[in-house]
Amino acid sequence: MLAISNTGLWRVLWYSIIGASVIALYAGALRSAGVDWVKIRWSLIGAYLVAYVWWFFENGIIIDRVSVLWSFAIFLTVASVGRPWRDWARTGRDLGLFVAMWLAYDESRGIADTLGMPIQVESVRNIDRFLFFGADPVVELQAQFHRTEVAERIVDGETVLRTVTDVRWYDIVGSFVYYSHFIVPPVVIGALWLLNRHQWVRYMRRFATLLFVSCVMFILLPTAPPWMAAGGRNRVGLDLDALPPLVRTTGAGWRDVGLGSFVEAWDTGRDWANQVAALPSLHSAFALFVVVFFWPSISSRWIRVAMLAYPVAMAVALAYFGEHYIIDALVGWLIVGGSFLLWNRIERRLDARAVNNPIDGNQDEPQRADTDIRADTDSGLLDGDHSEPVAASTC
Repeated sequence: MLAISNTGLWRVLWYSIIGASVIALYAGALRSAGVDWVKIRWSLIGAYLVAYVWWFFENGIIIDRVSVLWSFAIFLTVASVGRPWRDWARTGRDLGLFVAMWLAYDESRGIADTLGMPIQVESVRNIDRFLFFGADPVVELQAQFHRTEVAERIVDGETVLRTVTDVRWYDIVGSFVYYSHFIVPPVVIGALWLLNRHQWVRYMRRFATLLFVSCVMFILLPTAPPWMAAGGRNRVGLDLDALPPLVRTTGAGWRDVGLGSFVEAWDTGRDWANQVAALPSLHSAFALFVVVFFWPSISSRWIRVAMLAYPVAMAVALAYFGEHYIIDALVGWLIVGGSFLLWNRIERRLDARAVNNPIDGNQDEPQRADTDIRADTDSGLLDGDHSEPVAASTC
C-alpha cells in the first residue's frame, strides 16, 4: 500500500520486492508451525482487506491506474500463496489480461479529445428534451431538489460569505450511489476470481466488451456533460451556454458524513480524466452490469426489485449532480444488454460443441459441472472454459 502514495515506478518495484519478502516470511513461518495453506491464504486476504479499508478512510478511494493495478496485483498474490506453480502461471496470465484491458480502456479515454472529432453539445441535450416532452431533466432535478445556504468563512481575519450546498438526505444517498461506481465493480471482480473463476471468466468477457464499445464511442462521439454544457470550467477550452447554470455537488453528501478525503482523491483523479467521455455513462452501465450478471441467481422478487433500484438510482443521481444526461445512461444500458446477448449466444454454442464432442469420448454423458471453488482447470477469457451446464451460463 505504501507504493500507492508514490508516483515513481521504481518505488513500485522496490515496495513489490519488500512486500513479496514479507509475505514469504510470514507464510513460511506459519507453514513451519503446521498451519495449512488455506488458513494462511485467508489470513493474508483478511489483512489485505483491513489495509484496503484503512486506506479508504485515511486517503480516499484508489482510482489512478497504477494504484488500481498495483492493488489488484497484491490481491492476486496473497490469494495465490501456497498454490501450485500451475496456478501461479494462471494468476500471472489473469493479471496480464486485466492490466491490458485496464490500460487500453484508460488510454483510449485519454485520446478522445485529441483527434479533432466534433464535441456533441446540443444533440444530447435535445434528445433528453425529446424524451421528457421539452423539459431538461438535469435542470429540473436541481431546480426542485438542490438547496443552498449562506456560510461564513474567516479569510485573513475577515469574514467572507459564500453559498454552499444545504445537504439533504438525498444528497447523501446520491453521493453513496455515485461513488459506489469505484467500489462495487472491482470488489465483484476480485470476489469472483477468488471464489469461482469460471464465473469470473464470464464476467470479464462481458465487461471487456462493454469497455471496448464504450471506448470506441468516447473516441468517435466526444460529448460535453451537462455541467460543461452549462458553462462549467473545463480543460477542453469550451465556453458553453446550452443549459442554465448547474452545480456539481457529487461530493457534498460524503463530506457531510466525514469522508472528505475520499472526495479529495476523486477530485484529484478527475483533473486528469477525459472530460468529454460522457456518452455512454459508465457509471450507469456498470451499475446495471452487476445487476444483470447476478440476476439469474436471485429468485426473491423483493431482492430483484432492490437490485433494479441501484441502476435507476445511479441514473437519477448522475442527472441530479449534472454529471450525465439521461440518454447517457440509456445508451450505457443498451451496451450492457448487447454484451450479454452476444456472449450468451457465443457461450451456448461453445457449450453445445463441448457436449457433442466430449473430451473423454463418451457421447452419452454430458460434461460434469465443476463445483469445486477455484478448481485447477486451466481457462482464460477466450479459451472455452465451459465446465458448468448451459443453464448456468445464461443471464
